[in-house]
Amino acid sequence: MRRRNQISVHLKTLGNIGIECPRIIYGTSYLGNLYKELPAEEKLALMKEWFRVTEGKVVIDSAGKYGAGLALEVIGQGLQKLGIAPDQITISNKLGWFRVPLETEEPRFEPGAWKNLKHDAVQRISYEGILACWEQGCELLGGLYKPELVSVHDPDEYLAAAVNDSDRKTRMNDILGAYRALFELKEKGEVKAVGIGSKDWLVIKELYQEVKFDWAMFANKFTLYHHPRAIVEFIERLSGDGVGIINSAIFNAGFLTGGQFFDYRMTDSDNPSDKILFDWREKFFAVCERFYISPGDACLKFALSAPQIHAVALNPSKPERMAHNKEVLERQFPEEFWLELKKEGVIDPEYKYV
Repeated sequence: MRRRNQISVHLKTLGNIGIECPRIIYGTSYLGNLYKELPAEEKLALMKEWFRVTEGKVVIDSAGKYGAGLALEVIGQGLQKLGIAPDQITISNKLGWFRVPLETEEPRFEPGAWKNLKHDAVQRISYEGILACWEQGCELLGGLYKPELVSVHDPDEYLAAAVNDSDRKTRMNDILGAYRALFELKEKGEVKAVGIGSKDWLVIKELYQEVKFDWAMFANKFTLYHHPRAIVEFIERLSGDGVGIINSAIFNAGFLTGGQFFDYRMTDSDNPSDKILFDWREKFFAVCERFYISPGDACLKFALSAPQIHAVALNPSKPERMAHNKEVLERQFPEEFWLELKKEGVIDPEYKYV
């Protein structure tokens, strides 16, 4: 019998949609020059490593927002250079951002985040807009490769931008119209599955009342630091309904492994409101040191601890990290490690899957 904290590294079927999914899927924002521009040869090396370390078909997650479509272009060109057949890879494309000409010194859609781009992007979330994003995404991939998984990109952020209740209702109708278009693509056989990704899990819950997703990606909300019972119960409900579950942003924007950002905001150890975070991390690091386990490895192992979670989405910028992550999934962690984390209050003592 498998011990509670042993994570299977075998392929799992993503929900009820019949797509085999490895335990790790790869994000592609680095291919769109997020924060820095990687040389073309390094981008190709990252893509090559996907296929070397992955058991079964590779699954990647991309978006028209990544570099205003640059990531999609790099993926399509790179796959062809590597001689990858379309049936060797499953591509997820988050839709809602449409490439347009660059008319300013830097892109206006996310100033400062993307480096050396030749295009800008505008948001198009509606029935017609999402179809335009879908068609452009297929073109950017070069025609040979097509996304099989689709979703609306960051519907939580789109709703959060509402200026009043009336505006939020309009934005919600935009999102529902976009999903109507995506499910029509599925009915036509253009895509295999329609899902949702969100940093606000309550938006997933709200939209699930109207849209029966095939899969859901939780970002920042099921981590070693943050795993409240309400989220665990919702994940269990989704899984019971046959919805595939993908976990992402499992390091809370890097804070859990020593970074200064927590959930995409800068922290300050001198700020009393942030002190709880730093106190928690100090206890976490101390337990990891006692068991000779790196914090990043512990976060990865925990992120897949719940059996309802099919895969974790990672975004490594170095090929060697991919092989290490695979090794982590194959390694057995001592049960005493998890018990000590519970004893120290690092993880919820009532969490039942470790």
